[in-house]
Amino acid sequence: MAGKSSKWAAFPHDAKGFAYAGDALKKAWPALHAGDNEPYPDAKRAQAMLDAAGKSAKGLDAATLSAKLQEAWRAFHHGDFQAAFETGEALGPLGASVAVKALGIHATYLVDDDAEKLKRFEQAAKLAEAAVKALPDEANSHYRHAFALGRYSQGLSIAKALKQGIAGKVRESLNATLELAPKHAEAHTALALYHAEIIGKIGAMIGGLTYGAKTAEAESHIKTALKLTPDSPIAHVEHGNVLLLLYGEKKEDAAASAFEKAGKLKPKDAMETLDAAYAKSQLE
Repeated sequence: MAGKSSKWAAFPHDAKGFAYAGDALKKAWPALHAGDNEPYPDAKRAQAMLDAAGKSAKGLDAATLSAKLQEAWRAFHHGDFQAAFETGEALGPLGASVAVKALGIHATYLVDDDAEKLKRFEQAAKLAEAAVKALPDEANSHYRHAFALGRYSQGLSIAKALKQGIAGKVRESLNATLELAPKHAEAHTALALYHAEIIGKIGAMIGGLTYGAKTAEAESHIKTALKLTPDSPIAHVEHGNVLLLLYGEKKEDAAASAFEKAGKLKPKDAMETLDAAYAKSQLE
């Protein structure tokens, strides 16, 4: 498991430009979190989280929570994913947003073993579930749950994922996210993938009848994501993936140009660096 005992694989790129020390974090925050709408964890925000979480707040005060969350997010943006995860996890449901994102992004790109990957996504989903219970009015409680389950289901066969009812849970969590935060670009991206993956794997007819998967929905959600975050590598990466899932070889060139766009964007942090590197690898 992603515990303290083992050392995680290090971020393999130069992270010099991603330190965001002191006030730099707050200044860069709107750009860094354009995709996930995470609110900046100042003391006021920390207090609101404590009030909302009630009993699950673990005897924390606003100043401590705020400092710890900023420390965790700084580590995340810098590519210190293990430190970000451990700091976030120690805060219980209040740190789940950063813990799940750190665990998930690291597992997606820097864990090679498939069984280990699945274990980590499962762990991430459990953390997110606790956050949904403690902080149901937070868009990212639901989004991180969908993200972890979605990545988990990608590691299974689509038939298994559908049989276990994971697809339905992912969709519910994404709908809950967008009800709370209609401009959540990453949730739009994930919903586009939800429709495209089902259609790509089991066909438009059965996908549409059984799971409500529609090509037009996939296209509309990815279009919204690209409009909300034109500078985000992942929006372009998933645009390419959506095109390939829906149209296969017919849209290979358009998909390649989406990957190319993603690879040319200037990353703002470690995650975007990994997204862009992945995009470049799709073109090789």
